Amino acid sequence: MEPQPPTLDAERRDLLARRFRVERHLGAAVMLALCLITLANVLVRYFTDISFAFTEEISVALMVVMTFVASAKAFLDGNQIAVTWFVQFFPRRAQRALAIFSLAASVVMFAIIVWYGGRMAWDDYRFEVTSPGIGAPQWLYTVWLPLLAAAVILRLVQGMRDVLRGRLGGER
Repeated sequence: MEPQPPTLDAERRDLLARRFRVERHLGAAVMLALCLITLANVLVRYFTDISFAFTEEISVALMVVMTFVASAKAFLDGNQIAVTWFVQFFPRRAQRALAIFSLAASVVMFAIIVWYGGRMAWDDYRFEVTSPGIGAPQWLYTVWLPLLAAAVILRLVQGMRDVLRGRLGGER
């Protein structure tokens, strides 16, 4: 008999659904925008042999947004990439300590992204850097990097709180 995947109880499922409303809506909006931009570019290229210049720039920026939105969701519900083979051999208390340590290390990494991403966006603004394809101000694209990394940090802190309370990410 094949082992069944774990199922969420109704209370935990409701908690996850409430928490991820923002990420779900933002992720869906970004995916819709990506699909529409790509579809428009394909249709215009097919019928006119001309390509929209802005589609690649905007698509790349939207993919960065999608990556950070998905990261925020993954960290909060405990679905981030993790090396669990080693952790499973430790007692429950040590597993929780390791989970807190890994989340804290992730906070440090995203804080570095906030710092350097913020500096990059500021430099793009200060030196009036324009994008190569359409000549839009580059800071319009780069400002999202530190902002979304800060949002991921908030979700990481929320995940740490849940691990400390023995909920969600802490119970694998």
